[in-house]
Amino acid sequence: MKIDNAVAIVTGGASGLGEATVRNFVAGGAKVAIFDLNEERGQLLVDELGDCVRFYKVDVVSEESVSSAIDAVAQNSGKIDICVNCAGIAFGIKTMGKNGPHPLDSFKKLIDINVIGTFNVFRLAAEKMTLNEPNEGGERGVIINTASVAAYEGQKGQVAYSASKGAIAAMTLPVARDLAFYGIRICTIAPGLFLTPLAEGLGKEVCDALAEDVPFPHRLGAPSEFGDMVSKIVETPYLNGETIRLDGAIRLA
Repeated sequence: MKIDNAVAIVTGGASGLGEATVRNFVAGGAKVAIFDLNEERGQLLVDELGDCVRFYKVDVVSEESVSSAIDAVAQNSGKIDICVNCAGIAFGIKTMGKNGPHPLDSFKKLIDINVIGTFNVFRLAAEKMTLNEPNEGGERGVIINTASVAAYEGQKGQVAYSASKGAIAAMTLPVARDLAFYGIRICTIAPGLFLTPLAEGLGKEVCDALAEDVPFPHRLGAPSEFGDMVSKIVETPYLNGETIRLDGAIRLA
C-alpha cells in the first residue's frame, strides 16, 4: 500500500513512537488523524505539520469515543487506509511486594488501555477499511499494533505490562486470518529500548546504562526508526500476521 494520499489513524500520536509515526506519514504524503488524550501536545503537532493532520481527543477504552472519532475521520477524509496503535501505559509492580499482592485494579487498568484499547480501535477501523475499493494488489487496509520485547522477556515488576504486550502479539495472527477475506493486513512491532520522552526523563546517565545492554547498534532506538518500520510494513504487501522485534538484538535479563 502506498503512503502517499493514504488516510492514517495513529493512537498515542501526540508523543513518542506515535509522534514519530505521524511525522513519517506526513513526510510520505499521507493525511493523519491523531487519537490521543493530550490536547496541548496534539494541537502543537497540528499547528506545526499543517492541514494534513487533525487531532481528535479520544479515550481508546471507550467504544463511544473511538467510534465517534473514526466516523469523523471517515467523513472528513472519505476513507481510512491505515491504523497504527501506539497508545499505552506502563508501570512497575511486582506480583508480591512489601505492600502485599499486586493490586487487581492496577492490573485491570493496564490491560484495559493496552489490550482492550488497541482492540477497540483496530476493530472499528477495520470496519471502515472493508468499505474501501481494493488497490491493484487487492489491499483495502493495513493495521499495525505496538507490543514490546517485554512480551517475551518481561522483567521484575512487569507482570501486567508483559501480559498486555504478549496479548497484542498473540492477537496478530488470528486477526490476520480473520481479515484476509477483506484484503486487510495486520502486523505488530515489538520495540526494545527507545529514546522516547519517557526515557529522556530518566536522565542521560540512566539512558547510557540502558544502552549498555543493547548489542548493536550500541544505543537506544530512535523513534524515527520505529516510524520507518511502520512505513516499511505499510509498503510491503507480503508482510502479514507477523510480530517484528525492533530491538538491536537485546534480550532483557
